[in-house]
Amino acid sequence: MKAPDPRRSALLLFPLLLATQSAWAATAAGPGALALASVVAAHSPLLTRPERRGMARLFNGDSNVGFPPGSKITVKADAIVCRASNVDITSRSCKLTFGATSVDLTGRRAHELYATIAEVGVPPDGAAGSTFESLSNLVCTIDPQAIAQKAGAGADCTFDPGASR
Repeated sequence: MKAPDPRRSALLLFPLLLATQSAWAATAAGPGALALASVVAAHSPLLTRPERRGMARLFNGDSNVGFPPGSKITVKADAIVCRASNVDITSRSCKLTFGATSVDLTGRRAHELYATIAEVGVPPDGAAGSTFESLSNLVCTIDPQAIAQKAGAGADCTFDPGASR
């Protein structure tokens, strides 16, 4: 009996690997992406003050933020984990990780981020007494000039649903 050709096996397995990888990645565009990027941007140590201000103005409905033509704002986070207790219904928290820096949110600010993650389609995960919304490898690209055209474009995010708790 002839041994299987490893090159042929690799060619057969490669499409499966691509399909598996793409099953984990998710995207958001339009108003959900702008909301997610804006809520994260408010707490990001990676953005400049003008970028944070521009994101806040865009999210508040002001599409005339004055960024130079062709410039974009990139909002990134390594991981975001939000928790809402279904036992202590007053307990809400989120941890945002930006490289070695983390930011903890509680209360209304945590709920805003929790709800925004759900809005972009990340399914919740439950554990004893808690519900989690989480994602990792968030990268949002915001194009202020495209948003100013008011045609529904200019905000795109990619992420992996779920993150380690």
